Amino acid sequence: MLFANDTEWSLRAAVALINTAEEPDTLTNVAELDAWFEQHNFSGRHDSDAAELEALRALRPVLRELLTSDRDHAAGLVNRLLADAQALPQLKRHDGLDWHIHAVPLDAPLDRRVAVEAAMAMIDVIRADELSRLSVCVDGHCECLVLDLSRNRSRRYCSTTCANRNAVAAYRARGKRADT
Repeated sequence: MLFANDTEWSLRAAVALINTAEEPDTLTNVAELDAWFEQHNFSGRHDSDAAELEALRALRPVLRELLTSDRDHAAGLVNRLLADAQALPQLKRHDGLDWHIHAVPLDAPLDRRVAVEAAMAMIDVIRADELSRLSVCVDGHCECLVLDLSRNRSRRYCSTTCANRNAVAAYRARGKRADT
């Protein structure tokens, strides 16, 4: 394991939230918000309304900037997000989870909790100088983020769809070269 479980969980949730903005946008209604919330096992307050949906949609470019910035800029963004949220890190144990860090109350708005969770995760990434674990998908038609937690740092695509599209294109290109 490269990072603590809560760090990996927060990074996965942040990347998934950011990637909902790519075409087609998959965070356009409350039902999609509810599905994202459930998929990423958030606990605490969930208003499940249009205001919460819009707040999370507005957070996506902020998180994208955070996860794609260089180390110094990312550190400044982390500090700003934590200060804006008046974060106070504390160890918590709940819902069958062992000790992990929460920096805002569980009844804080979801967008604030997501921003702080991502900022706290980025503290570990920055301190370990592991920003190379975050990148943009190498598929030329995709702008999604990739979180590479593999041991050998080999993940280049955001999904099997992008990986398969590129494998097929490479196969066809090899076939054309063989025919000439």
